[in-house]
Amino acid sequence: MMYSLGFAALAALAVAAPTENEKAAAKIAARAPCSSAVKLTAGSNPFSGKSFYANEYYAGEIATAFADVSDAALKAQATKVGKVGSFLWIDTISRVPLVAETLGKVACNEIAQIVVYDLPGRDCAAKASNGELAVGEIGRYKSEYIDPIAAAIKANPNVAVALLIEPDSLPNLVTNANLTSCQDSKSGYEEGVAYALKTLNLPNVAMYIDAGHGGWLGWDANLKPGAEGLAKVYKAAGSPKQVFGIATNVAGWNAWTQTPGEFSDRSDAKYNKCQDEKRYIDNFAPALKTAGMPNHAIVDTGRNAVTGLREEWGHWCNVIGAGFGVRPTSSTGHSLVDAFVWGKPGGESDGVSDPDAPRYDSFCGNADAFKPSPQAGQWNQEYFLALLANAVPKF
Repeated sequence: MMYSLGFAALAALAVAAPTENEKAAAKIAARAPCSSAVKLTAGSNPFSGKSFYANEYYAGEIATAFADVSDAALKAQATKVGKVGSFLWIDTISRVPLVAETLGKVACNEIAQIVVYDLPGRDCAAKASNGELAVGEIGRYKSEYIDPIAAAIKANPNVAVALLIEPDSLPNLVTNANLTSCQDSKSGYEEGVAYALKTLNLPNVAMYIDAGHGGWLGWDANLKPGAEGLAKVYKAAGSPKQVFGIATNVAGWNAWTQTPGEFSDRSDAKYNKCQDEKRYIDNFAPALKTAGMPNHAIVDTGRNAVTGLREEWGHWCNVIGAGFGVRPTSSTGHSLVDAFVWGKPGGESDGVSDPDAPRYDSFCGNADAFKPSPQAGQWNQEYFLALLANAVPKF
């Protein structure tokens, strides 16, 4: 049976309908930070129930790169990439103000994601992205870099923040201890990471220490010393409760799960049972627990949609044929994996391919490395387009 609405009822509905101003106010309210302080509890999943904040810096890079692109469909796809919640890299002191700027835009139902990456003597085993601080400048790292980041977070207690701590640093101390550059950096790395963990141990923060990937610390000989190396620094920081565990595959290419493993046909495969990131976590997490450190993880899926592209595990620079991988999510199907994340902003170069350029690293000249590529961190439009074309799932 159908009923007709009288004039009074229609008028009431008309009054109840939100105006454009009310709609705008509702959107603003949805974008507001929480009304009370955020507390991320150790042992919980800090990403659960939250959206991954899409930082405006990365979206801006994409918008600038596609400003003059006439292909409307391609432009729309690229814009969608900018709406994916990815990590913001704070890799110089000059970028520290971006932390406060970013946190001021994060809504209550979102979690901000920031990479802490500026140790003295950074990237001791590579040339492509070695940082601004020289070995020994630990005082500057503390006072000009970590302290201001901590101050920005303290000023935004109502915002949830995930911090990825110093990619490649502690793993380099395990596997590249024979290099003079890494020997020189060792004390600064350990002191710096410990200081970062202690200073950034704030209630609204969840920290994950970088632990390389399955093709790095996943070798049988590296699992125990790798776990002990991370745990040593964690304990030196006072075992901060806001350290939730580790980050793996950051800026990497490894599959989350793949059978057989990517390099399972190699003669030395018998010495590495961690031929995907799932198996790496399954094996590394118990070693971390034994060493006395939290063992949950986040895994970077930003560029791992296509595998079988590299000639060797250790080839890390602008790998040809890569594609955007699984979108960030806290639904991982693994009790120890808090989230799949986009750690590396796809389109920002890993390193320059010109052998005559400053900071050239031979890995960026390998046959499996994309050419031409600009200096680390600079935008590479052609590589971004390849990541987009090879994305799984598609945009």
